[in-house]
Amino acid sequence: MTTTSSALISFYAGEGFDHKGRTLEDVWSLPPFWLEHTHDYIQWLFPIPETGRFNGFAPLLGEEEQTAFATDETLRTHHKHSLDVMLTFFGLVRQELNIESLPELNMHEHIWLKHGGHNHLRISRIIRSLHLCHQPELATAFQHAVIEIGQTRGVVSEQSLRYWRAANQS
Repeated sequence: MTTTSSALISFYAGEGFDHKGRTLEDVWSLPPFWLEHTHDYIQWLFPIPETGRFNGFAPLLGEEEQTAFATDETLRTHHKHSLDVMLTFFGLVRQELNIESLPELNMHEHIWLKHGGHNHLRISRIIRSLHLCHQPELATAFQHAVIEIGQTRGVVSEQSLRYWRAANQS
């Protein structure tokens, strides 16, 4: 385990809390309704260096945090589990680097398949966070899956597809 003072790393190591007093496991346990309607957890699960417009409380992914993810397998394993939680929410499943749709994937329940919305921003964040947290192969696998599935099973906008394509870079 890393020895850092970062609140983000402490949270991700399973030793700390987010700004609402939730542990990482608390967030992983949120039911789908709350994953959709709660907007302050995604920044903790998938940190990036940029500040969001609405969530000033969100931790930023700095050099210290990137180094911690690079050197600590537990952090990367937890990051993968966070992805798996969100994949289930999106109607997808992962086996190593293979990400595919679950049989029940549909546009009514999995609104990321629609033209736009906040889940498209979440997807961009997830791709970017995976890349910056030293899991570029996983970022690419997720990126390719959402682009392909979004086009074949949904009506995802070209603008969102452009953002997703651009998200997997430093």
